[in-house]
Amino acid sequence: MFSVANHELVKFAPILSGPSELREFPDWFRDQQSAAWKEFEGLPTPTRKDQAWRFSNVALLDLAPFKISAPLSEDDRKNVLKYSRGLDHYAARLIFANDQLIERDVISEDLKRRGVIFQPLERAMVEHADLFRKYFMSTEATLGSAKFAALHKALVSSGTFLFVPRGLEIKEPIEIFHWLRHDNMSIFPHLLLVTDELAKVTVIEHFRSCNPTTPGFACGVNDLIAGPGAKVTYVCAQNWAENVIALQMNSTTVDHDASAMSLNLHLGGKYSRFESLSRLIGEGGRSDLLAVAVAKHQQEFDARTLQEKVRNLLLSDDSEANSMPGLEILADNVRCTHGATSGQIDEDELFYLRTRGIPTKVAQRLLVTGFLDEVIRRLDHRAIAEHLHRLIEEKFAR
Repeated sequence: MFSVANHELVKFAPILSGPSELREFPDWFRDQQSAAWKEFEGLPTPTRKDQAWRFSNVALLDLAPFKISAPLSEDDRKNVLKYSRGLDHYAARLIFANDQLIERDVISEDLKRRGVIFQPLERAMVEHADLFRKYFMSTEATLGSAKFAALHKALVSSGTFLFVPRGLEIKEPIEIFHWLRHDNMSIFPHLLLVTDELAKVTVIEHFRSCNPTTPGFACGVNDLIAGPGAKVTYVCAQNWAENVIALQMNSTTVDHDASAMSLNLHLGGKYSRFESLSRLIGEGGRSDLLAVAVAKHQQEFDARTLQEKVRNLLLSDDSEANSMPGLEILADNVRCTHGATSGQIDEDELFYLRTRGIPTKVAQRLLVTGFLDEVIRRLDHRAIAEHLHRLIEEKFAR
């Protein structure tokens, strides 16, 4: 996809060498990273004997090849900007490559005057330390990836901080890009989103690689905080290169009468694990955890969520889907259900379309699109839905 700059003389630090001493962080954050590194080293690497990893190809989680990037060249930056195309209209945008801020399209002066904060993480931890420290990775990783959450906490160096004040609605989406550039690079993207009472916002994050075959490692975390009566919509559009190993840990906290909707679209990567954990901390709160994963060949998608329903559509005889529904209810007056289905395309539906002159491949595509659209249309955002459908169509066309 991109031109490749000459970087043979640049030295890269292996991620297993620990937190960098070159970054300028507050002392409290540096102490936090040191403690997280010790935690990472002390926790065992997952095995298939662990219940949360029993269906996972844990042999792929070898971190030795992956490195922290040196500063990117000007050619690298220009290439990243050239291909950072997502939505036509957005309220603000940040673009990162190898955890380095490439471009910041700031929010309008009107939104800034009304109290919106949209900053890189390293700036927010200094200028808004109290708010940052209150919410940054405040929820324990309980779905299996505690070791990788500690790794993220130890090595995160950049990301996004977004605060939306009381009663404010940001009508256009906030757009964030995270790119992997060059062989065996690693990134640790982070989003800390805090909404005050009755605020509304939509955020879409794009996760992409500059080369479709380049190996890489991504270990991301999201902290989504929906204040009383607030409405938060979060979309992940993951389209890593085919040899990328990725883990994404999402934490959502929903206060009374608030709502949060997360939709994770996973298309790329060799192995991609995504964990989504929601906490409802007030009456009338609602959290929707939605995910769409389109796999082909040897791709593996590994999902751990607290959710209402999961459905899997298998398009070949050697496809496999394993679901382990379960409930844990620790409060009264809560309605929870679970279920899981897996199956092939309905032969009667396929026959119906073929008898009307539609070729088999096209008919299959129509049925799959309808299957996935049931999830995507719940976003109630036309521009984002169209973008996600384009990504899915591109995946099927490959």
